[in-house]
This record gives sequence, C-alpha cells and structure tokens, in this order.
Amino acid sequence: MSQIKASRYSDQGMRAVWAIEDNQAVVAWAQTRPGKFALLVLAFLALCTTEEWQEALFFVTAMGLFAYYPPWRSMVFFVSTYTVAFFFSTASIDDAISEVALTEGFVTWSPVALSYVALVVFSLLAWGLMAYARYDKQSLLTRRPVLTLLGIECLLCLLSYKGIFSGYARLALWSLLSVLTPYFWFLAYALVDQRSKDRNNDLFQLGTFHPAWGGSSSSPIGKGAAYLRKVFAKTPEDLAITQIKAVKLLIWAKVISIARMLLTWLYVGHFHIPTVSDAMDASLQNHAYSLGMEWASLIWSVIAYSLKVAIYGHFAVGAGRLAGFRLPRLSWRPLESRTLIDYFNRFHYYFKELLVDFFFIPTFFSVFKKHPRLRLFFATFMAAGVGNALFHFMSEIEMLETMGLWGMVETYHSYLFYCFVLATGIGISQVRANAGYKPSASLWGRIQSFFVVWGFVTVLHLFGDESRNHSLIERMHYLASMFGWF
Repeated sequence: MSQIKASRYSDQGMRAVWAIEDNQAVVAWAQTRPGKFALLVLAFLALCTTEEWQEALFFVTAMGLFAYYPPWRSMVFFVSTYTVAFFFSTASIDDAISEVALTEGFVTWSPVALSYVALVVFSLLAWGLMAYARYDKQSLLTRRPVLTLLGIECLLCLLSYKGIFSGYARLALWSLLSVLTPYFWFLAYALVDQRSKDRNNDLFQLGTFHPAWGGSSSSPIGKGAAYLRKVFAKTPEDLAITQIKAVKLLIWAKVISIARMLLTWLYVGHFHIPTVSDAMDASLQNHAYSLGMEWASLIWSVIAYSLKVAIYGHFAVGAGRLAGFRLPRLSWRPLESRTLIDYFNRFHYYFKELLVDFFFIPTFFSVFKKHPRLRLFFATFMAAGVGNALFHFMSEIEMLETMGLWGMVETYHSYLFYCFVLATGIGISQVRANAGYKPSASLWGRIQSFFVVWGFVTVLHLFGDESRNHSLIERMHYLASMFGWF
C-alpha cells in the first residue's frame, strides 16, 4: 500500500512540475517583456525546421502582434491570414487550376497567378455574401448557409464541367470553384455569425478564413469568429497562461513528431512493414504477405495516421493559443476512449464540431421529435455519416477534371461504406450513452473498452484511408483473407 501511495505522490509531483501555468511566479514573469519575448522564442524554436524557419518566424511574429497590440488585431489577423494564403497555402489550388488551364490550351498561363486572382475574387464575393446576410436575415443564405453554399458549389461544378463552357469562361468558373471548396466551411461559419449582434468587423471575419495557424486544412481549427470571440483571453493573466500552454503544446508536438520519425524508421526502415496499399496489391496478386505482416501493416497505418493528426493539431492549436485564443486541443488522449462516441469527441475535436454544428443540430431539431432515440441516432448518423462523406468528397473536387463526376462517385464506394459503418457505430454508442450506459471503470473494463474501440477503428481503417486505388469488393476480400476466411 505504501508503494502505491508513493507512486501516486510521485505522479502528482511530475504533473505539478509540468503544469507550470499554475505557478503564479511563472505567470507573473510571463506578463513581463522578457517573459513575453522568451515565450515567443521558445515557440519559434518549437515550430522551426531547417526548411521552414521563415514560415515559423512569420507565424510567431504575427501571433505576438495579435496578442500584444489590441488596436491592430483585426488588421494583423487579416494580413497574416492572406499572407499565408498567398505565399504558403496555394499549392492544391494551383494544381487544380493548372489541369483546366492545360485542357483549355492556356499553356503559358501561370496557375499561381490564376490562383491569386481567384483568391482575391472569392474574398470580394465572400465579403458581399456576408453583407447580404446582414442585410436580409430572413434570406435562405442567412438561415441555411450550408444548403445555399452547396447549391452554389453544385452550380459551379455543372458550369465548369467539360462541354458546358470552354476557354476563358470555363477557366474562370473552375478557378472560383477551386477556391470556394477549401474555404467552404469557413464561409459557412462566417455567414452564421452575421446574425450575431456582437459580431466582429469584416476584416476579422475574413481573417478567420484559413487563419495563419490552420494551414491548408478545410476543417476550421477554431471554428468561426463567434467561437474565437468566446475563447479569447480576457485579461493579461489569462493571456500569459494561454501562451504558456501554447509553448508547452508546441514542445509536445515537436516531441511527438520526433517519436513518429523514429517509429517510421523502426517499422518501415528496419522491419520493412509494407503500406496497406502494397499489402493489398500483393494479396490480390496471390503473393500475399504473412498474416502477421498484414496485420502489422494495418496497425502501423492507424498509428501513423493518429500521430499525424495529433502532431498537426497540436502545432495548429499551439499557434492559435500563442495569439491568445484558449483553444481546446484538436486531439485529446484518444487512447483513453471508452466508447465510440467518446472516440469521436476525442480524435479530431474541430472536425467533430463542424459536423455537429452543420449536420447534427439542424437534423436534431427538425425530425422525429416524438421518437427521441431515433431522433438522436439519425442526427448522429447525418453528422458522422452524411456530413463526413460530403466533407471528404468535396475536399477532392479537383479530381472532377481528371476522373469526371461518375469516376469520382464510382471510386468513392469504399469511403461511403466506411462512413456508413462508422456512423452506425457512433449512433448506437450515442444512444446507449444517452440512456445511461457507462463502461466498467475497473482495469478489466478499461482493457475491454480499449480493444473494442480501437479494434473497430483499426479494422474500419482499411476502408477509410481515402485512397481510390482499390474497390470496396477488393478491400472486403482482403479483410476476409486477414481473418483466414479465404
């Protein structure tokens, strides 16, 4: 018993050392000029890499200006967002535009310049849409922003499809579509916020479109302006604590990043574990790896993907916290998930929030009001299933040019199956949790929960890797062979 108590006290002591934001002396020092400068330097070192030190320096400078100079905040937010957009994050847009530019014979045109023009035009149109949403708060755009934007997206897809328009007209439409798609959900949040009485000014609103810390992710980290207003540090002490947590999270992200590189060297470089795609190809060609190697390949793929999400999320949230936003972590101890709905909440917080805001809540308040369990299940299914599938389908809209609409749908069956099974599992878990079901808190109960949740996630990962290299039938056949059924 004494050994257990000693271990517990030791663990608490380690946590106390790491939780330096609870130390009043450290918090007071972080509010001084030397303290602020030291935090920014530590953040730069955590973000810095050999190839991207300029980008890290820009991020830290912009977040520092935003945090410490209140009169400049809207301008700094706007300028930093669009500086990142113009100089660091247009690669995917460039690639999408270049496909149509080549098809239409504009060989000498620069896709980079086209993407810049398209980004400026989109920003002006988004500004106009926000103004209209404020002007007419009963319009369909204001009340149903996602449906309205989906209508615009579908119209642009139709008009920019081969054979409808050609030349300059098609290139212009396709360029606008290529920018709207990655900014879709950011604009949706901005339109919702136009109904708020205490909304931010337009510069700040436009700055929430892929803010500097969010990179190229189409899932808004920090949601929209309304959420950012809510979580911004209100006092110098809150700001200091938030920035201390930012530096801690950035350092932790660096540690996980190094660990991922070492694990990649060990599993791929030393043990020569194949990718899931390579293992599947070998099995389909009757040159299958051993069952142990196939399972190791799948498990490593889940580990690598989970670490990738955590690393990206920690860096993004850490950078956002450096600006003073008390953002929750994107990924929060997913290995401790006790149920599937718990996993859904922990693995990618901001993607889950997007699905809840734009799919779960509208569905929950619209259907099956006399059948509470069916209502809860269906709303969860619409979020984790329909919303999930739509989000990822739209994120690959550039394939419309090379594969065509039918080709995109035909090769999307695997991910649709993934969304259907995942949404069904999460929906059932949600209903059970709402009915009061709780997994056992015993050690054996925790072990059972871990293997049930992560066993489900690992097996389903085979269908949800978002690649289009293998059909649903091929994946099912491969999964059956992994269980020794073929």
